[in-house]
Amino acid sequence: MNSLCSISMKEASDLISTHEVKPSELVEAHIERINTTDDKLNSFVTVLSESALSSSLIAEKEIMGGNYRGPLHGIPIGLKDLYDTAGITTAVGSKIYRNRVPTKDATVVSRLKEAGAIVVGKLQMHEFALGATSINPHDGPARNPWDTDRITGGSSGGSASSVSAGQCMASLGTDTGGSIRIPAALCGIVGLKPTFGRVSRNGVFPLSWTMDTVGPMTRTVEDSALMLNAMASFDPEDPGSASHKTEDFTRKLGLGIKGLTIGVPQEYFYEATSTEVREALSEAKKVFRSLGAQVIPISIPVLEHSLAISGTIMLTEAASVHESNLKDKAFDIGDDVRLRLTQGALYTAVDYLKAQRGRHEFNSQIKKAMETVDILLAPTVGIGAPNIDDKTIVLHGVEYPALALMPRLTRPHNICGLPTISIPCGFTSSGLPIGMQLAGRAFEDSVVIQTADAYEKVTDWGKESPDI
Repeated sequence: MNSLCSISMKEASDLISTHEVKPSELVEAHIERINTTDDKLNSFVTVLSESALSSSLIAEKEIMGGNYRGPLHGIPIGLKDLYDTAGITTAVGSKIYRNRVPTKDATVVSRLKEAGAIVVGKLQMHEFALGATSINPHDGPARNPWDTDRITGGSSGGSASSVSAGQCMASLGTDTGGSIRIPAALCGIVGLKPTFGRVSRNGVFPLSWTMDTVGPMTRTVEDSALMLNAMASFDPEDPGSASHKTEDFTRKLGLGIKGLTIGVPQEYFYEATSTEVREALSEAKKVFRSLGAQVIPISIPVLEHSLAISGTIMLTEAASVHESNLKDKAFDIGDDVRLRLTQGALYTAVDYLKAQRGRHEFNSQIKKAMETVDILLAPTVGIGAPNIDDKTIVLHGVEYPALALMPRLTRPHNICGLPTISIPCGFTSSGLPIGMQLAGRAFEDSVVIQTADAYEKVTDWGKESPDI
């Protein structure tokens, strides 16, 4: 791998700002990396070599002329293929939208371009973002760089594999039930789901409008903070956008976590979790204690209702989004997604309202729990990445559908919209990455980033790279 494809975004931006590396050199290295690896990974659905190289030359002129925009200037990034991009197909991982060409960029894409980021392509995803494997019947499966016979997780599968494999320095995913955090965990990178409303979803194809969240996927926690700095803003074009003060999400990096209280929920998170993942989380707790944090058990009984609440809301809203597709083009939709959309269409208004009332009680219990702790700690996914052909997984003598097992542990934090990050915390005996998630109070994204950064700085898990 070219050394420029293995460093962090922050390291690359430092080299660019001091004129040691040109944006064109950085972009060329990543395009070459895409060309030599994507036949194995299937991360990209569209590669924008020509426009990316052209943009890199423009960035060079700006920087050499003294107009350096900041740490994203000249940095190659990728976009999940549900972000509107002017003049470029945005197919949402589907057959139905193969000819969908937006006329303008999504708000967050515009903000990243204004910060100087260079889009190198659109990334593979689970169809309509409604699935956690990124096994796509139209584009083929995204493949995990750590073992190409295994899934990336989803729905932001290409977003995770591209960053993990050094095809781009950062990417955008979306997270409705875990679709940033799941593939981040399985591919050994950092995935950040900001507080609901932090980042505009205008121009981002919807799945579930009360839970969809936009976020970055990167190699380091610092890189995610830098991305969020450029992305976060109030947008009147997004009804869910929060009018909240802007801040520098890097401001707490390096401050340590002495005195913070980390709560470990005793319910739900460990029932369908492998012994290896449990052991990795146990070791992580020791690290946090060594850093001066208090790590305590905490009880949140309502967590047991996470799947029922989130599943009903997400599938009902998704069925509404795709009502005409389900009616007129049902057999252009992949079998697994069509089944879930059909299930969503069968829920009644009473079912949906019951789930929303359950959500209210859920959020009340989470809010009460967060009065006693600063951070909630849990595994992101209960196992390492399954094989692409695996239909079921056996854990502790119980058989689970592989697809259902992937989002099981991430769903709770979409119900309440809390900022949550997944970071590497170990490897399985098969050499597959293990991730843990850290959640904080609403709009305390910087505390979540601070905690993740403190762990990352004293461990080596995130420094490992796949051999591909």
